[in-house]
Amino acid sequence: MFKKRLAILVSVIISAAAVLAGCASDSGAEIEKTVNSSVSVQASTDVITETSVQTSELFTERDLEQTADTDKAVSIAVSDGQTIGITEAGVYIISGSAKNCTIKVNADSDAKVQLVLDGMSITNDSFPAIYVLSADKCFITTTDSENSLSVTGSFTSDGDTNTDAVIFSKDDLVFNGTGTLKIESAQGNGISGKDDIKFTGGSYEITSKLDGIEAKDQILISGGSFNISSQKDGLHCENDEDNTLGIIYISDGTFSISAASDAIQANTSVTVNGGTFELTAAEGIESTYVQINGGSLSITASDDGINAGNKNNSGTTPTVEINGGDIKIVMGQGDTDGVDANGNIIINGGTIDVYTSGSSFDYDGTAEYNGGTILINGSQVDSIPQSMMGGGGPGGMKGNMRGF
Repeated sequence: MFKKRLAILVSVIISAAAVLAGCASDSGAEIEKTVNSSVSVQASTDVITETSVQTSELFTERDLEQTADTDKAVSIAVSDGQTIGITEAGVYIISGSAKNCTIKVNADSDAKVQLVLDGMSITNDSFPAIYVLSADKCFITTTDSENSLSVTGSFTSDGDTNTDAVIFSKDDLVFNGTGTLKIESAQGNGISGKDDIKFTGGSYEITSKLDGIEAKDQILISGGSFNISSQKDGLHCENDEDNTLGIIYISDGTFSISAASDAIQANTSVTVNGGTFELTAAEGIESTYVQINGGSLSITASDDGINAGNKNNSGTTPTVEINGGDIKIVMGQGDTDGVDANGNIIINGGTIDVYTSGSSFDYDGTAEYNGGTILINGSQVDSIPQSMMGGGGPGGMKGNMRGF
């Protein structure tokens, strides 16, 4: 239900923006609230309000709980060379330290399994420390403790399954708790899920050769602290079979991400409603549709700070929409863009502060500036400049003016 609800909303937001980009103005679609911009279009507001979702509709009560009911919990101590098989729903408290040990969840498709990490440590040579083959949902909950999982070598497959992460799951994962989970992946991903991955609490330190956290369908975050160092993407969500999925949604949390490629990348949409972000990467945020409604974002990038490109081949017009938040973008030298859209840029609110010796804004479609504050190298401007190297038309002026 939660996946369908958000996928429908994202589809409506993108469709509404695509239609209204050809009209006089856009009121700015949001997931959790309606933006009252200086130029409003009632039709847009109605569409989003009728289909808007709250955080409570994306996360269940159990998702949001930061402790586990341990009255009937099973306690398990890990040991070297052991595969711990979990085949039934329930709460399992995991403790101890081990090498080449895997916690393997293979339960019924309606089973909810909760792994409570209580000061535990696993170091493997070539296989996931936690491997979820089947369950309705697997919770990974940290107690007020420090926990660590690592894989030091290249991953070996499980038959036809490329198990390429320290935590690898074929079904939904939910991370919560009050403790710390440290993940190190020498040759692969930190966390990989073939369905949804949710975070509602806890502290995570992830170092990975590939993506820090990757999911096929959705990454949904309502809280937590994240320190990610990745040689690929920090957060990555991609579904090449369904272009309504491949979604990253963040309503809160603290993020320090250093990535060789993208700090945050999703092939359909990235929505930021809140949180504190320190992003250092080739590209800070990239998706087909990027919507920022709030939060404090500091982005240092060597290519694009925020980029909207056709990532899911859906025919949707790539769009960057900013309705709120405090955004600072510092660009490296060379052919770089602070905010780059292979389609449209819409700014309804917030503060966007771009420092660059190159291009501050670059768009192939239209630019709309209906509210908010734009600064370029410390100086406030009253339009969205089209500063694509080699030319470009006038910037998107406040109100109904557009740059082509």
